[in-house]
Parts: sequence; C-alpha cells; structure tokens
Amino acid sequence: MDDTGRSTDILIIGAGQAGLAVAYYLRRAARRDGPAAPSFVLLDAQSRPGGAWRHYWDSLELFSPADTTVLPGMRMPAHHGPGNPRGRDVVTYLTTYEQRYDLPVRRSTPVTALRAEADGTWTARTPRGDWHARVVVSATGTWTRPAWPSAPVIPGQEDFRGAVTHTVHYRSPAQFAGQHVVVVGGGNSGAQIAAELFLDAHVRVTWAAHRPPAFMPDDVDGRVLFDAGARRALAAVRRQSPDDAARPRTAGDITGDIVVTPPVAAARSAGLRAVPLDSGRLLDDADVLLLCTGFHPELGHLRSPEARLPDGFTLDPHPRTTAAEPTRSAEAEGLYFVGYGDWTGPASATVTGATRTARPAAADILARWASDRP
Repeated sequence: MDDTGRSTDILIIGAGQAGLAVAYYLRRAARRDGPAAPSFVLLDAQSRPGGAWRHYWDSLELFSPADTTVLPGMRMPAHHGPGNPRGRDVVTYLTTYEQRYDLPVRRSTPVTALRAEADGTWTARTPRGDWHARVVVSATGTWTRPAWPSAPVIPGQEDFRGAVTHTVHYRSPAQFAGQHVVVVGGGNSGAQIAAELFLDAHVRVTWAAHRPPAFMPDDVDGRVLFDAGARRALAAVRRQSPDDAARPRTAGDITGDIVVTPPVAAARSAGLRAVPLDSGRLLDDADVLLLCTGFHPELGHLRSPEARLPDGFTLDPHPRTTAAEPTRSAEAEGLYFVGYGDWTGPASATVTGATRTARPAAADILARWASDRP
C-alpha cells in the first residue's frame, strides 16, 4: 500500500515498548478530549509486534518479576515458571497490549529519512511513501545497531581466523556445539550468555572482560536498580553534574554491574569466572569470538543522506535533549526521543523505564500541542 501524502499530528517511529507507552497516553488523551485531541500513528519496521524482544536470545530472562514489568494501563500476566519472565513472554505481552488499546501501528514501514520542513513540520520517508507530521517521536531503540569495536579488543584478534559475532546474533548454545567460544563483555549480556554456555556440556567457554565483573547483591532486581538509578540521576541533575549521572557502577547504596539471575548464580557457583582480556592469547585455541559490547541508538533515519535536520544538529554520541524534559530535542522543535537509555530518562531502555519516561514525554507533547493551537 502506498502511503504517499499521508499526514498525522504526531508520528511515532517504532512500536516497541517505548513507542507503545507513548501511544497509550496519546490514546488516553483522545478518549478524554475526543476530536480536539491530536491524531497519531506508529510506523514500525517489523512485520509483527514485539519490538526487539522478538530477536533476543532464546533464554533471556528479565531482571524483574512480571508484576513490576509493566507498560501503562495493563499488567503483564503472572509468570508461572522458574525465575522471572522470558523475552518471549514480553513479545506476547506487547502483542496483547497493542491489540487491547487498538493502537494505529503501520507494519513493515521503516522510516528511512526524517526531514525538517521550512514550515515547522516533519516529513518521514518510507518505502511506502512519505508521512507528514507536526511532532515526531523517535522510539527506534538500539537492538538493530550493535556496537562493533573499531579496533581489536583482545590480544591476537588481528590473527584470529575463527568466527567473530555479536550479542545481536546469539540465540542459544546449540549454535556452538563442540566449539570453544570466547565471550567478551563484563555487563549483563556477557554474563548471561557466558553463564548459559558454561552450563552447557557441549560448549567450552572463556569469559573475558576489561575489568573484573561486579555482581549486584543476590536480592537486587530491576525494581531496586531502577529506583536507585532514578535517585542517582535526580541527584546528579540537582548538582548539574552529567558525569555523575552517567557513572555505571554505583546507584545509591548499590554497587555493581551485573544482576544475578538464577543461571548466572548457578554458573558462578559451578566455577564460572571472568579473566582479564590481556591475560595471554585467549584466542589461540578458540573457534568463536562473541562480542557482548553493547549497542548504539538506532538513528538511521537521522543519519541518512536524505535526512534534513537543523544546522549543527548533534548525533554523536547521541542527540542533545533538554534538562527540563530529557525526551525533548534541544535542537529541533517538535522532535522527541524515547527509550534509548539514560540520556532520555533513567533506565528508559527498560520496560519499567519506558513507562516512567513516556508519561512526561506525552504530557509535554500534549501541552505544547494545546498551546500552539489557534
């Protein structure tokens, strides 16, 4: 279907957890205000609901129980298996959520370029034609832009002839049966994947990191992390110290990087330890180098040669947002960013964080919308 010439008041790019959370508040405003409320549409690159959760590794376990992993207006169903919900449970939840609120999602419609127009509106280019909007919310996440190191990260990598892969391509230990895998990364992804491989009898694994991984206390989950992180970020804002807000290893009185999920705890008890990256030539007998080195914001629609942004618009390391509302662009009127990480609000890349940052973002959009109306 050709969407050329379509227009809406508010355009949300991405229908993962962040995009859906913003859409919920816009839908609620529409039910409250009727025809006076702004129209909105979500454009999503995927053919099915679920966002990035559809592509995570098979055994991925959330850091928080179901009753605290919620989008606004609808609880996640109780998880009856061991541990916390899995990634596939979130896919089901997001699918049901989208249907329950009848959110206007256009599937298989990636935005390839975003253009600021002279009249203050925006044009979003897609393979199905252009969309026009007064406000754009970018909620494309990070999963489709893995952070591949630009230089070797481990001694001997220049001469390594085995496979080099990334978290984004990992599904299960079955991929590496009979092989020696070196996992690089001292964060949660590295810990969870190294633990799963370590507990599989058919895979040999070496876990390597720049520094010794710091484990959270066993009773700390996502609820505690989010609340502590939010307090830390607020304190840093009050001190006007962005460096403090970005510090990764301490949140309130909680120190560490890695949440101890049951598989991580089991692997650690069974002897899994991370070794320093520079402790010898770890790749000499390895078959696979698996890089758990994180992700960058997926902003291809802003980086495209066809994109048109205000002069001096900042893209690296990420767009600038305002201190008063961290989802609102500081450099482009009518442009918002939701769900990318702490620079768009504390823990905003999580389900819980997306919920807590989407509400003020939507409120800001609606307030500015109302003030701009004749």
